[in-house]
Amino acid sequence: MIYTMTLNPSIDYIVHVKDLKMGDVNRMSQDFKLPGGKGINVSRILQRIDSTSTALGFLGGFTGDFIQGWMKKEGIDCRFTSVKEDTRINVKLKAEEETEINGLGPSLSEEEIQQLKESLASISAGDIVVLSGSTPASLRKGFYQELIQLIEEKEAEFVIDTTGDDLLQALSHRPLLVKPNNHELAELYNATFKSIDDIVEHGKKLLADGAKNVIISMAGDGALLFTESGTYQSNVLKRELKNSVGAGDSMIAGFIGQYAKTKDAVEAFKWGVACGSATAFSDDLAEANFIQELLPEVKITKL
Repeated sequence: MIYTMTLNPSIDYIVHVKDLKMGDVNRMSQDFKLPGGKGINVSRILQRIDSTSTALGFLGGFTGDFIQGWMKKEGIDCRFTSVKEDTRINVKLKAEEETEINGLGPSLSEEEIQQLKESLASISAGDIVVLSGSTPASLRKGFYQELIQLIEEKEAEFVIDTTGDDLLQALSHRPLLVKPNNHELAELYNATFKSIDDIVEHGKKLLADGAKNVIISMAGDGALLFTESGTYQSNVLKRELKNSVGAGDSMIAGFIGQYAKTKDAVEAFKWGVACGSATAFSDDLAEANFIQELLPEVKITKL
């Protein structure tokens, strides 16, 4: 079973405005309200590639009800921890430039935090838990480490998709997958990349530091996969770029959904690229038929 953990979910309010004028009244050309949060995105894509998951995390208020209702309509098993305060709303303003205004997230009580930790009681050996995204400002530092300890006690695997100290501290616990982009990788190791060889060097360092599989996304330059068996690069699929939100989450979902079935990291990487690209070319997360359309176009080369 695959579990996703979203500690700071949101409603993503996506607003399109033509010819934005700051300090003036502007009218939307279109808008969307969608469930947001990295783990939630992973669960939604997993459902579309016939890989079931259980969604965990904090939800509260009318915004939480919106998210849970949406996910249940998509057939996703939800076991969220209810909290007193409202789940946040993030505004994604799409004009000449894309601007994001992200909410802080709810304040959490110690009882609510403990209830969330208890939601991991049902996992067992061989399960995969996807830990991804930011944490609410009120949540204590190092909380991901507490969750990783619980996962290890159950002899389950985990994926971690975050940055900074939380990622560095997780590496020694042998995560099944990490997926920073090239900028996050440079920041993680306080490095400057002048060529793809520099990225490859530091991707291999993530393996040496403990990760079992590493994907480095590089936007217009494709993506890299690092495994014990070698380093691989994907091609870049060509379509109109519509949506940068959720593409990385979709890549993780494609990889983990396929890896859970086959344990073949290279084939899983191919699915990850197809899912991530399909979302980048869509207004919302990718639909199943579009992922299938793109899958034959993905070419993986061993470096």
